[in-house]
Amino acid sequence: MSSSDEIIDIVDEHDHVVRQASRGEAYAKGLRHRCVFILARDAENRIFVHRRTAAKTVFPSRYDMFVGGVVGAGESYDEAALREAEEELGVSGLPRPVPVFTFLYETGDGGLSWWSRVYEVRCVLPVSPQVEEIEWHAFLTDAELDRRLAEDAGDGGRPWTPDGLAAYERLKAARASDA
Repeated sequence: MSSSDEIIDIVDEHDHVVRQASRGEAYAKGLRHRCVFILARDAENRIFVHRRTAAKTVFPSRYDMFVGGVVGAGESYDEAALREAEEELGVSGLPRPVPVFTFLYETGDGGLSWWSRVYEVRCVLPVSPQVEEIEWHAFLTDAELDRRLAEDAGDGGRPWTPDGLAAYERLKAARASDA
């Protein structure tokens, strides 16, 4: 079964399930669904950063500081976070990712919308990223990531996933308010 055939929950503006649809239909019709974003840190507290493959349906060939993906039909956010983190990092036996917050992501043109739960996890295992999902990867310090994001903000910089950027900005703001 291709990923576009996968059945997912379609949700309303309050994150309540209203029906199921294939992932392909959800993207084609702009149906609101659920996603998980997991910020993975290694033993040295560096962030796993990667470039998505060109074959990805949404935001192909873009850089991201989160692993994650779509929550399957009937699957909880927590179940999806562990599944997606292990799949994309190519590991098993990760600790359960810790939820940080949930937000509604919407593209400026109203074409895409998903409820997004952001998690953090520590991955001390050697990673072997899923080649179908990840073209390049590295672990960066917070300062290195922030420097790259600032450098890339202008034209000609690395293209980043807009939902990942939105989640990362919210995560940094949440950390700043906790300090």
